[in-house]
Order: sequence, then C-alpha cells, then structure tokens
Amino acid sequence: MKSDLETLNPTRVKLTVEVPFEELKPSLDAAYKKIGGQVSIPGFRKGKVPPRVIDQRFGRSVVLEEAVNEALPRFYGQAIEENSVKVLGQPEVDVTKLEDGEALTFTAEVDVRPEFEVPDYEGLQVTVEDAEVTDAEMGEQLDGLRERFATLTGVERAAGDGDFVSIDLSAAVGDEAVEELSAKGLSYQVGQGSLLDGLDDAVTGLAAGESRDFPTTLVGGDHAGEEAIVTVTVNSVKERELPGLDDEFAQTASEFDSLEELREDLRARIERMKKMQQRVQARDRVLKALLAKVDIPLPEGVVAAELEGRNHSLQHQLETSGMSKEDFLAAEGQTEEEFDADIDKRTREALTAQFVLDKVVEKEQLSVNEQELSEHIIRTASRFGMGPDQFAQEIVQSGQVPALVAEVVRGKALAAVLERAKVVDESGREVDLQALRDEVAGFGAEAFSVEEVGDEEDSADQDSAEKDSAEKDSAEEQA
Repeated sequence: MKSDLETLNPTRVKLTVEVPFEELKPSLDAAYKKIGGQVSIPGFRKGKVPPRVIDQRFGRSVVLEEAVNEALPRFYGQAIEENSVKVLGQPEVDVTKLEDGEALTFTAEVDVRPEFEVPDYEGLQVTVEDAEVTDAEMGEQLDGLRERFATLTGVERAAGDGDFVSIDLSAAVGDEAVEELSAKGLSYQVGQGSLLDGLDDAVTGLAAGESRDFPTTLVGGDHAGEEAIVTVTVNSVKERELPGLDDEFAQTASEFDSLEELREDLRARIERMKKMQQRVQARDRVLKALLAKVDIPLPEGVVAAELEGRNHSLQHQLETSGMSKEDFLAAEGQTEEEFDADIDKRTREALTAQFVLDKVVEKEQLSVNEQELSEHIIRTASRFGMGPDQFAQEIVQSGQVPALVAEVVRGKALAAVLERAKVVDESGREVDLQALRDEVAGFGAEAFSVEEVGDEEDSADQDSAEKDSAEKDSAEEQA
C-alpha cells in the first residue's frame, strides 16, 4: 500500500491511497465467508458455499464491495499512521477505482488539528479583584441573616413594597380560562417581579379582601405571546420584622454567644469566599490571556459538529422541560440570531482552549494517573447527582473515557500555566496562588480544571443567588 498526503487548508487534508489487489485477499476471504454464512443454497451447508457459487449467484462485484467495506478502515488507519496525521472527526471517503484484479484506489478528506506554536506563558500577568472585606459587605451579610430570621406579622392595611401577601389568581384569554394561571393561597412578596408582569403594580395598594384586574402577556403554555386578563385577590397582608443586632440575635442565628463573635465569623467566611473567587478569576483570566496570544484556524467541520451537538442537547432539554425554543429565547432576552451567534462564539472559544491546552500537555509532558481520574469521576458524578460507580459505568459504556481523561489532563495543563503566571489584585499586591489553594482547600475548592471555566459572573454570583433563594424560602414558609 502507498499513500500521498495533500494539504487542502490549514485544518483539512486529503489522503490518496493505492492498495495492490493482493493485499485485499484477506478481506475477500472474509467477504466470501460472511456472505456464505448469510445465504441458503440447495446442495450446500450454510457457511460452506464455495466462492465460485457465490460469484455465480450474486456476482463478483458484490463480494468486492463487501471486501472493500471491510478493508477501508484498516487501510485508512495505516495511511494516517504513515503520514503522521492528527485527525479530527470522521473522514469523507471516496473509492475512485475498484476493478477485479487491479489496485484499489480511494481518497479520504478529513479535518486535522491546526499546527501552531504554543505561546510563551512564563510570567503571564493578570489582575483579580481584591479579597478585602468592606463594611458595606459585612452590613449586607448581616442584613441577609436578619431577613432569614425575620418574623411575619399580619397588618390591617394595603400591601406595599416588600410585604408578603397571600393571593388568589385567575386568568382568561378572551372568554377562555387559563387553567395554569389559576391558584389559591399563593404566597408572594410584593416587588419580587418573579411571577407575572404587572402583578406587583396590581397588588400594591390592595388590602385583604380586595381584588384588581390587570393585563399581562403570557410567556409560556398554549397561549404564549397572547394577552391575558388576570384577576388577583389579596387574602392577607404581612410585613416582615427584622430582629435587632444584639447578642440575643447572635445566639438565635448561630452557634456564637455574642454579636462580635458572629461578626468575626461572617468576616472570615466572606474573606474565604472572596479568595475562592480570586482562584476562579485567576484561572479564567490566565486562560483568556493565553488564548489572546494565539490566532488558530479552526476546523469548520469540527465546529459544525460541535454546534450541532450543543443545539441537539438544548432541544432535548427543552423537550424534557416542556418549553419551546421561542419561550426559551424570550426568557433569555435574545433573538434566535443573537443566540446562535453567542453559541458559535462560545464553541469556537472552547475549541481554541482545547487545542492550546493540548499543546501545553505535549510541552509539559503531562499525563493522568488512575488516582487523578478516579478523583475527577467522583467530583463529576457529584455534580450530576450520581454515584461514582454508576457514573463510571455509564462513561465506559458510552466510550467517553478518553474524553474524560482529556478533561483531566487539560486541567493539569491549565494549572501548569497558572503556576507560572503572575497574579496581582486590583491594589497591585501579588496573590500567592499556592497559599490561596491551601487556604480554600478545606472549603470545597476543586482542582483547576478547564471544564469548570465559564463566565466569571456566573461563578461569583452563585453563592449570592443561593443565599437569596434560601431567604425567600424561609420568608415564604412563615407567610
């Protein structure tokens, strides 16, 4: 067998392969055996039909086609190895010559990894936010804690911003009632803006027993996009009373005996969280700075396949949740064109990061041992709410072990880049990342890993969102 390599563009090549006919003999023998085992011919046992009879009954061309189909992957693999091609995705194969007794010729076009030099990452400098705790942040945390331990007291007055109300809802589009908007005894905090557009204005000023109609545009369900008339009736109004900031409150809200001890603990917690946010920012910003130093051509076939996979995954999630794509886009505040452009941008950034970190893996000669893979499986399984054994089994069955190994080793590559970087805070002080790792290790911080890299705002706001949700749940339970 001989093969030639032609570079079509920086990310795509064409292999031309010529295989002498005698090298097809093992595949021809296998083809006769396979066909003979599938057919029943009078006078011959199944699987014992002579080749000449198969040729007479089905034609030599059928056997040749079966032989070539069996042989192509093997010869294609040999051609890739001979030419040291780092392929991505599946090839487009075209058999250009197939005649009995003559050489087989085929071509294979396939995407390949782009060739580039990994940029110098020694001393890469980035800036992260300060980790100092301000008085305003302390006050915000204490106020949030007071809100969680607030009491709700019924009042004989009209509802205002921040009050908790018990309401009944009904709605209609024209003469048709909208059953999914019918509710009794629903607890709601005025000013929250999370239920129906126009509800806050309608409830404000209503006392217990009073009702008001208001229009709203529905964003989901069978009447999505249509205007409905909603009737809201207030059953009760309660206001939230915050506990005082004293030692008694500290004993109620925590394990501490004094308010001063509680303040010190809150300050330490906020500082730890800020240092964890510094870790996330350092990781994300170092990667962003590294990627800014390269301009890599991306294989369009790989980009298209990744986009298709992401869109398919989104469609599956929407179908599972019973939401249309139109409703999803409305909730995101994006047009379909804006959404597609955003997904395309994110996909290209993710692929670029993979290519660059793979180069770092080669340069640093990094690998993954069994313990590192096991630890990654445990962490990932936990994020999906699965047991490690079940997750590992599904990964093996779906053939995703190489992808999981790639995630881990890319994480190690990013850690290697980060170790060589210079990270300073906004005040110009150098951040000791190793000390930072040691400090946050006991508080759930995970190893630096590329699959965790995302929007910094999402990482920084996660704990705040969880706190707000807990406060809301606590207040609604009391209502």
